[in-house]
Amino acid sequence: MTGELPLSGIRVLAVEQFGAGPWATLQLADLGADVIKIEDPSAGGDPSRYVPPYREGEDSLFFEAFNRGKRSVSLDLRVDSGMTAFRDMVAGADVVFSNLRGDLPERLGLTYEGLKTANPGIVCCSLTGFGRTGPRAGQGAYDYVIQALAGWMSLTGEPDGPPTKSAISLVDFAGGYAAATAVLAGLQQRARTGEGCDCDMALLDTAISLWNYVGTWVATRGYEPRRLPGSQHASIVPFQVFEAADGFLAIACPKQKFWERLCSTLGRGDLATDPRYASFDGRGESRDELIPELAREFAKRPVAEWVELLAAAGVPCAPVNTVAEALGDEQVAARGGVVATEHPRLGTVSHVAGAMRVGDAPRPPEPGPARGEHTEAVLRELAGYDRERIEELRDSGALGA
Repeated sequence: MTGELPLSGIRVLAVEQFGAGPWATLQLADLGADVIKIEDPSAGGDPSRYVPPYREGEDSLFFEAFNRGKRSVSLDLRVDSGMTAFRDMVAGADVVFSNLRGDLPERLGLTYEGLKTANPGIVCCSLTGFGRTGPRAGQGAYDYVIQALAGWMSLTGEPDGPPTKSAISLVDFAGGYAAATAVLAGLQQRARTGEGCDCDMALLDTAISLWNYVGTWVATRGYEPRRLPGSQHASIVPFQVFEAADGFLAIACPKQKFWERLCSTLGRGDLATDPRYASFDGRGESRDELIPELAREFAKRPVAEWVELLAAAGVPCAPVNTVAEALGDEQVAARGGVVATEHPRLGTVSHVAGAMRVGDAPRPPEPGPARGEHTEAVLRELAGYDRERIEELRDSGALGA
């Protein structure tokens, strides 16, 4: 092993802001890529720098969470000299990533067609709300809106409740993972052909794709999904949350052996032998009779006792934790799930570690960049600019006030 991270030597120019795009490039940064944020000086940079509640000037914990380990260049792409400088940097880069409205990558020249003369091997990835084609391409979108449009909110929550979003921005995060995967595929294609390409990624496409088997049921057989109480699984029973004497726990029985072990642990062998509940189909058809029986049993003991008993029996289960309890879980600690950086203004910042574990040497966490902190260094490295050329660029207004 060389100790190098998998993406060491890969340079990414990221025209990004807020969540989905920065989350995608954070995956690349954690794997060793040099991710360079292009921040608009006229707008004060990435708006996430100013997201409350934990903010000091242009530094916020929201920004830190998405941008640790990256570099920052202040550059106005709407100024001719700024776009010229960007194209000059593209010559020394591997990837151009953007998360803008679907009509903007082409308009700003951030596509492969617009940049291939600067670098024939450049991989261009745009992560937009609706993609670069179709009737909604020119519309802006956020996670919340996509959750509604893609049908997620219609099936989230209790049966008698209003349409509900997921607790976290799952569309943004899933879209970011998908876009990062597309970038890696584009780099592999370039390694094979020597040519770059476009990756046209959309949050709506991601959200629709995640319906997976439910979408197949709906599109093929006209299945009509419905909300079920207790966060029940659509077809596997029991696979849901139950209320214990002092809280809630989740139970999963996706295999027959787990069902039998559950019945044994509950002291309800009669349920295992009842012909109504003997099979997956039977338990699904009789869920309205079975679930209340199980609920009465779980109400008899506290969560910790049930988790200990069920885990010993080999039944998949877990307490329904708070976020703080989850971050403090012994398994999370054993896997290095929380890491810390030292920030010059925010002090010690504890981060949730990335999920990408490739090779033996994870990247040491570094704080997020100050706005424009690396402008001159990157212009020298990627574009080959000297001090005189950088001053000319500054005088043109491309670097901001």
